[in-house]
Amino acid sequence: MAQQNSGSSQLAQLTRPGALNGGTDPRALYLKLFSGEMFKGFQHNAIARDLVMKRTLKNGKSLQFIYTGHTKAEFHTPGNSIMGNSDGAPPVAEKTITCDDLLISSAFVYELDETLAHYELRGEISKKIGYALAQKYDRLIFRSIARGARAASPITKSNFVEPGGTQIRVGTNNQASDAYVPASLINAFYDAAAALDEKGVSEDGRVAVLNPRQYYELIQGVGSNGLINRDTQGTALQSGQGIIEIAGIKIYKSMNIPFFSKYGTKYGSAGATNPGITSPTNVGSFVGETVEDAANDVTGINNEYGAETEFANSCGLIFQKEGAGVVEAIGPQVQVTSGDVSVVYQGDVILGRMAMGADYLNPAACVELIAGAAVGSSGNAAF
Repeated sequence: MAQQNSGSSQLAQLTRPGALNGGTDPRALYLKLFSGEMFKGFQHNAIARDLVMKRTLKNGKSLQFIYTGHTKAEFHTPGNSIMGNSDGAPPVAEKTITCDDLLISSAFVYELDETLAHYELRGEISKKIGYALAQKYDRLIFRSIARGARAASPITKSNFVEPGGTQIRVGTNNQASDAYVPASLINAFYDAAAALDEKGVSEDGRVAVLNPRQYYELIQGVGSNGLINRDTQGTALQSGQGIIEIAGIKIYKSMNIPFFSKYGTKYGSAGATNPGITSPTNVGSFVGETVEDAANDVTGINNEYGAETEFANSCGLIFQKEGAGVVEAIGPQVQVTSGDVSVVYQGDVILGRMAMGADYLNPAACVELIAGAAVGSSGNAAF
């Protein structure tokens, strides 16, 4: 403890927890605390990032993915030289994913507000910035997968037939409410697994993403028939990753999948494009946000993510890791103003940013669940 000596004006040595190695800047470490909060918010909410092919983009605006088709085995004729298959197989195609414009989420923190607030203001703001970036990140990837489920193979060489995407109808009625029937969902999972097997898609990395109500209906509907791992119970079961697998497909839940032209849920009277869920009220304005119309909302978007009307009957996704790709030119980062800017405005702008782009890669690895309409009515290509 520092003490004043007799006849001296020595001041007590203050401990400044924000100073780096006791330096003169008492806020030097606060930025790192904020960064950690932002990254935590992003990582805990972005589930799609680890479920698809992710690549880092450097020194360019787009990234090329090479797709190699199938080849065949043929019998050798004695005396003939071996110079590759007679049909020139395997055919090769490419898929290019372009980086969209800079994606940002920001807030201005007034210094006096920080002084008067009885809680840690920046930490809360940082988490919400991370949530916003993660939400947009997942939505773009999931829309890309849904589009891939309707696309033909990129291999178009003559006399070569490669499988494209798959749409599977949940239930047999013309009602969107089939999307919440556990038995119908289970049947759709097995149909999807069979389709992926038939198209030669690897079993490794197969996942499904449903909306929360579907996920919880599934838990209640299959809890007694052995589909739930008995070692995963309690809070783990409710976490959104508790149903280990159906037909070898691991299940996640998300509010960011295209769901009857909304994100994650849709309320209203039952019909062919509405599952008939009554609004629990006070749900917040974000529930009413529709899937952006790519034809009208083009600012900053350099990839095709599909228009709102294209997802009128979409109610879930099943895919394998090769189904879609994402390129990142700038990973999740945080920036905070300082110095003269902070003095002039008496506060700081806190900015979270990233630059990414997404698209489907191998349509054969993409499956879209639809309800309330026949397969093919959502605009799928020839398979």
